[in-house]
Amino acid sequence: MTATLTPATRLYDPRLRAMTVGSVALVSLLAFEALAVGTAMPTVARALDGLGLYALAFGGSFAAGVLAMVLSGIWCDARGPRGPMWTGVGLFVAGLFVAGSADAMGTLVVGRAVQGFGSGLLSVALYVVVGQAYPEELRRRVFAAFAAAWVVPSLVGPALAGLIVEYLGWRWVFLAVPVVALPAVLLVESGLRTLHRPPPAGPPAGPPAGAAARIGWAAGAGVSAALLHHGGQQRGVLGLILVAVALAGLGVCAPRLLPAGFLRAARGLPTVVGLRGLAAAAFVGAEVVIPLMLSRERGFSPTAAGLVLTVGALSWSVGSWAQSRLPPPRSSATLPRLGLACVAAGTATVTLAVWPAVPVAVGVAGWAVAGLGMGLTFPSLSVLTLALSAPEEQGRNSSSLQLADSLFTATVLALTGTVLAAGTTPGPAGYAGTLAVAVACALLGALLAGRVVPGRERTA
Repeated sequence: MTATLTPATRLYDPRLRAMTVGSVALVSLLAFEALAVGTAMPTVARALDGLGLYALAFGGSFAAGVLAMVLSGIWCDARGPRGPMWTGVGLFVAGLFVAGSADAMGTLVVGRAVQGFGSGLLSVALYVVVGQAYPEELRRRVFAAFAAAWVVPSLVGPALAGLIVEYLGWRWVFLAVPVVALPAVLLVESGLRTLHRPPPAGPPAGPPAGAAARIGWAAGAGVSAALLHHGGQQRGVLGLILVAVALAGLGVCAPRLLPAGFLRAARGLPTVVGLRGLAAAAFVGAEVVIPLMLSRERGFSPTAAGLVLTVGALSWSVGSWAQSRLPPPRSSATLPRLGLACVAAGTATVTLAVWPAVPVAVGVAGWAVAGLGMGLTFPSLSVLTLALSAPEEQGRNSSSLQLADSLFTATVLALTGTVLAAGTTPGPAGYAGTLAVAVACALLGALLAGRVVPGRERTA
């Protein structure tokens, strides 16, 4: 596939360097806000007397993001990524201002939804920028940089957000981020101008066929995902009913947003997208259980349990860096298979730490292996998505990749939350059962990894 810039171009080219710095800065901002808001929200809910809308502050943002990902994919394919990029940044900043200045929880929920919509537009546009602006041999390095952009927010985001809430007030968790967003997107702008698609000859073609239906299915999937998020936090029969209705909605809507052949793991792009969802669900599904398990079963403080998660974030970055420096493997299935096998083995090892006879260090080492596996898996799947996409389909396929990530994760988290919320405090068997779901997702992905290879390529 031919990139906009010649393959001889390297990352030290001034235009590419500015685009890389700006893009990584935008990813870091998205990461910081995603992690910091979770820290600040309990204080926000108390200050605005809005505990009843607490779940909606997260679910509404998530639903808006799902819809925006689909819109961004359509927009990028029709006109290039410049419009979605600027609109995404604008809505992201506007949503932060609305949330940061809110005097009622309802206003904050609206601000969070606007912010989530902007994040969805922006995240897909960034992938299309990589596909159109960078030569194919540099894309693994750029996606490794995106993964590294999550490391510092993962390390300092929650702690920094706590300090901001304590000493400056919760509003500054929202209001401080826009100061960096505009300079970041300006760094990307010089390259974005060259990626803007020229107007077509003749009368405008209008939106692509099926765009309206796709947007409708996206709205249905977003509402179902928000309902799933809310239902997973409820106890008793009501929670089970909400989860069941939400899963039915996702079962109807999601397959229509993902590549044809997704449900049967057809070779090529459908399996690539499926593996992304399985990997995300496996890692995040385990990540939310580990702190609870360590604190209740092994007596860890919140800080100590958080440090264990930090090990996974660091090893994820190491894995991303390693895959960007390795020679291209003989088969495109090699890195996803190896990475998902590491996630499965590492998470299974973490499960052993449920029992007091097993040293906690064993579980920490397992989580490091799981993080390393994610570092090998995520960038390789992103690169494969662009490689298997025609230029006019990069937006749609990038949005499918990120939709799978979001929807699979939401499903596993809701099911995990339902299990953990049911009845009394879960014991070792309960934690082991929820972690087993994560292991199963990763193992399934490893087994299917050979199907990322198109029919014309042999698996190594």
